[in-house]
Amino acid sequence: MSKAIIIGGGVIGLFSAYYLHKSGWEVEVLDQGDLSDNCSYGNAGMITPSHFVPLASPGMVEQGIRWMFNSKSPFYVKPSLNGELIGWGLKFLKSATKKHVERSAGGLRDIAMYSRGLYHEFEKDSGVEFGLEDKGILMLFKSPKVEEEELHMVEKATNLGLDAQYLTAAECRELQPDIELDILGAVHYHCDSHLYPNQLMKGLIKYLEAEGIKIHRRTEVTRIMHDNDKITSVNTHDKEFKGDAYLIAGGSWSPAIAKMAGLNVPLMPGKGYSFMVNNPVKKMTIPSILCEARVAVTPMNGGIRFGGTMEVGKINQQVNMNRVKGIVESVPKYFPEFKLAVPEQKDVWFGFRPVSPDGLPYIGLSSKYKNLGIATGHAMIGLALGPATGKLIADTFNGEKPGVDLGIFAPGRYD
Repeated sequence: MSKAIIIGGGVIGLFSAYYLHKSGWEVEVLDQGDLSDNCSYGNAGMITPSHFVPLASPGMVEQGIRWMFNSKSPFYVKPSLNGELIGWGLKFLKSATKKHVERSAGGLRDIAMYSRGLYHEFEKDSGVEFGLEDKGILMLFKSPKVEEEELHMVEKATNLGLDAQYLTAAECRELQPDIELDILGAVHYHCDSHLYPNQLMKGLIKYLEAEGIKIHRRTEVTRIMHDNDKITSVNTHDKEFKGDAYLIAGGSWSPAIAKMAGLNVPLMPGKGYSFMVNNPVKKMTIPSILCEARVAVTPMNGGIRFGGTMEVGKINQQVNMNRVKGIVESVPKYFPEFKLAVPEQKDVWFGFRPVSPDGLPYIGLSSKYKNLGIATGHAMIGLALGPATGKLIADTFNGEKPGVDLGIFAPGRYD
């Protein structure tokens, strides 16, 4: 039996463990934390084939510059002389072209639709319950400018074969008649789904350990050994782990891990915030994205999770409450009855999304080592693409043809 060592116990690493185990591998997972609160837990819980435009797009550069001067804005890059950030920023600018967006759309659609189907299979096969629902996602907008942009996106989505429908404000109200809305209209992406991330992560970990997969918590990798074109072992402070294949799935910590193997994986952490309202004034059934505010609103576990912002910079443990206030203040502009109080800092969740310069994840084999896989850089769609990424890594390790073309996701594209 072949053995795989996975570095990283987030949703990507765990689903990679699931599919490798399912195909006959012995698997061990190493994580520097205790797996109780990684980036996947505070996620908005959306599975989004509708997100076929990568973060690196022409509109994001223009919008990002305007947002730079607003402490409550949805997107912020902290100015710094950090060489990694400068290098990442230059690559981002180079990637933010119309050609890149068009080239990426089909691949992002395919991998998200693949993942959505795999989530249903996983729910059925594992018996893990995690609140998976296929009610779509509403893109709510207030301004004629954004309405025009969303109509353009609907046309693109339809051309890509996605089920999307423009709705007037009145039609949108009919879907959830108890909720007051102050919007111009919406787009309903029927192709999207949502789930409860906390339940998924806890259930997935419990399932894997019951299946005999060893998960080593508080186990930080300090050294990666290699011989020519093969990784031979990974070391922690007091132990050596050997396998036939290795996977770096460390989220925002992946560049530092890859560097131990002499690899360059351009990536910056994008801090996001979320908080729960457990007893909302009105019950919501369909997740929404507030387009102008870039805020996600998801019903889950009887409550509602509000999340947003992308704060690109070094990993740090500071909570920028201005960002949280930006989320809070945006909600009643769309949902007048939802007059939220700013949560206490202790009730605010934050996590670091791994953001690649071109907005596409890294999935596949390293260009330098034939037994090392890389699966990271998923930014805001890590939870959405968890099952697909895990299955694609397992297919790659097994020498089988992946269910999705991995060309645009090649880990060595910046070598």
